[in-house]
Amino acid sequence: MAFLAPVRTERQILENSMLEDDPNENSALETPPADDPAASKPRWGPRHKGAQELANLYSTGKRTQECICVGICIMLMAVNFFFLLMHLQLEKLSTIVVAAMCGIFTADFASGVVHWAADTWGSVELPILGKNFIRPFREHHIDPTSITRHDFIETNGDNFMLTIPFLGYMVWHFVSSSEAEVQKSFWWSCYLFLLAIFVAMTNQIHKWSHTYFGLPGWVVWLQEHHVILPRRHHRIHHVAPHETYFCITTGWLNWPLEKLHFWPGLEGVIQYCTGCRPRADDLKWAQKRS
Repeated sequence: MAFLAPVRTERQILENSMLEDDPNENSALETPPADDPAASKPRWGPRHKGAQELANLYSTGKRTQECICVGICIMLMAVNFFFLLMHLQLEKLSTIVVAAMCGIFTADFASGVVHWAADTWGSVELPILGKNFIRPFREHHIDPTSITRHDFIETNGDNFMLTIPFLGYMVWHFVSSSEAEVQKSFWWSCYLFLLAIFVAMTNQIHKWSHTYFGLPGWVVWLQEHHVILPRRHHRIHHVAPHETYFCITTGWLNWPLEKLHFWPGLEGVIQYCTGCRPRADDLKWAQKRS
């Protein structure tokens, strides 16, 4: 049945994405056409000219912002975890589990929306947003393993930043509300906390999906049981032109959203209303091979 057919075949994955478990073997065409000298240049990887230009745009100011956001976020996580333990009532455990699962599903969907938007629209030349937030997405498509060379701060700084308003609200709620009010909305607090945790860890999980060597056993177990984004599952997104499987927290929603044609539908509406072509900037950087 076509409905149950794989989104990308093994041949499509092999021919149109970088082999990350041995990246040097697939960074250029094995037998470039004689009439296309550019085909001998790297298609992907750290030797790609566009990837090198994008990597050099990472600034000291951006690094400072990431360090500050990671510090604030970790502090807020610890404070909220303490408050959740202090107010926990075991008789509400089933409600808490459901709320937590909803938080994880929401995080996966949110990762897809942000990933799709940054991959598909905008430009590195945009003021403020371009070099600081869109640039990593462009670099990642032409050098997917670059993320494995980023440290914890560079990998997670932006995602940690996104959770700060939610975690800050939670702290304010715990310190300003009565015990009855806290218990009444405790399920909501659990939902927000798990949502924040998984949003914060999304890019770390994403990094693990590109790491083929030296992962801790527990991470590999979580990937193999699809608790978090598996490596083989995420390879589907990296088949050029990178137009599907955008959810990168757990990846649970990728298949249903693909079968619903969710992302192409959104792109069609936006292109009709604005005239903007999806992934135009992404393609421009991919073509900077020499």
